[in-house]
Amino acid sequence: MVREIKTNSRMRDCWDALNFVCCFEFWRMAVFWTLALVRSYLELSSRAFFYRIPHFYPRCSPPTLTSISETKAPTRPLCIITGATSGLGAASAHALSREGFYVVLAGRSSHLLSKTVEEIKKQDADAHLKAFQVDLSCFQSIINFKNAFERWLSNSNMHPSVQVLINNAGIFATSCRFTSEGYDQMMGTNYIGAFALTNLLLPLLRSSPVPSRIVNVTSFTHQCVSCTQVDEETLVGKYFSRSKQYRCAHIYEYSKFCLLLFSYELHRQLYLNDESHKVSVFAVDPGFVETNIMREVPSYLSQLALMVIRLLGLLQSPENGVESIVDATLAPPEASGEYFFGGRGRTVNSSELSYDPELAEKLWTSSYKLFMKSQLVSKDVS
Repeated sequence: MVREIKTNSRMRDCWDALNFVCCFEFWRMAVFWTLALVRSYLELSSRAFFYRIPHFYPRCSPPTLTSISETKAPTRPLCIITGATSGLGAASAHALSREGFYVVLAGRSSHLLSKTVEEIKKQDADAHLKAFQVDLSCFQSIINFKNAFERWLSNSNMHPSVQVLINNAGIFATSCRFTSEGYDQMMGTNYIGAFALTNLLLPLLRSSPVPSRIVNVTSFTHQCVSCTQVDEETLVGKYFSRSKQYRCAHIYEYSKFCLLLFSYELHRQLYLNDESHKVSVFAVDPGFVETNIMREVPSYLSQLALMVIRLLGLLQSPENGVESIVDATLAPPEASGEYFFGGRGRTVNSSELSYDPELAEKLWTSSYKLFMKSQLVSKDVS
């Protein structure tokens, strides 16, 4: 009986893999994504070869904040990490707690959050950690997180501000699913949720007594994007849903491209044009990291992809992939607007399209309209 169940399971896996191989999205991922990743590493190598002075930024020590109570010692800078239940998010929490940050872990699973906190505490009993449950694809969940976080912050002895926000949460979905607001779930999680959370936390970032920053974790797959539509219909995923087959690769690329455009627009608004409350903004590309983000891809294919990338020498563990995130978190504030890739403080250029200021401004306008609509819906529900 058990053998029969295993056989049937293998047959289903093989059938799922065969169906996925026959779709265009698979070949787009296999060919275009690999070429995009290789291009990034080639640019990294060419910079090292042609530049006499390597193009990198050194890491600085985290700033120390003065306690709001004169009887207490200075407090640690506060860093919020989304998607902190596993993979790069959990690795970032490990690394930044060691650097001296008070790390706030935000994720969908309370069980996995507790597990991550426990693992970090085992390695460092003095780590300062706090976990909050939040679903970045649901605006009401983001509101609840923001309110719970502010209550906790007001009851603590820490300065009522945030020093670092790392928008790391992301998913790769192979089937069409919608959020409670009617957005494509991948767009809602990877971009719209990050946009909403960032705007809600901006007052706390601006009120920081030391330079604060936003770190957006994007992807080399943004290079495959040629679509210049950034209207509301496209952002919520309706443009892509016109196809009979779910365009998972296209939507993932587009969501990461939007996050990158958003990063550069934030850099212009918060760092270049706001002299009173400068907030640095960084984009990070960790490369191809062995995480569970591809869990919806048929297992045979995901394992094959990992094997090929490993043979090319481009596969990284979360502990190595997190280096670029730590680089951006500890880079000097004047490095704002850079695209970190490859670790050791190194940067490269993103795609030419991602630097289009007019497109970024249009994206901001469309995103803000969605943000305001979601706020109104949230108020009606509550």
